[in-house]
Amino acid sequence: MEDAVAVQRYANNRKIWLNLRDVFPHPYTLENAQAFLSYVTQENPQTAFAIATPAEAIGCIGLTLGGDVHRKAAELGYWLGEPYWGRGIMSEVVGRFTRRAFEVFDLQRIFAEPFANNRASVRVLEKAGFVCEGRLRASIFKDGQLQDSFLYACVRDNAARP
Repeated sequence: MEDAVAVQRYANNRKIWLNLRDVFPHPYTLENAQAFLSYVTQENPQTAFAIATPAEAIGCIGLTLGGDVHRKAAELGYWLGEPYWGRGIMSEVVGRFTRRAFEVFDLQRIFAEPFANNRASVRVLEKAGFVCEGRLRASIFKDGQLQDSFLYACVRDNAARP
């Protein structure tokens, strides 16, 4: 809970919200941060983690584990505070997190669906060894607009790439 103030400060950013699903609120209040942290700290298994400097949380990365016939797959999601954009932080975090997720969980595939206009996230995924499997036309309705997304994935055999 000591990270709640920092999470709220960085998450309360329209530029971040524009590239995330609507379950991520905007404006992002302290109560939202506290509720999120309360939820993720009770997860079992733990699948959401802070991205942090020695001083504070600056973002988040996590998995949504699949079920049923998708039990060997998980969806990756992440965000980073705007002051830390463009420094290569997220590319490194996604690569390391993906490799670790394959070690910890019984997964064969980790995928992400960045919005097509989010070129920075596409570059992050590509640098981390994810491959574009397709463009999903008219798959997102965000901020009153219909837009495309991409499907990027990394399979266990390719996760060893740095």
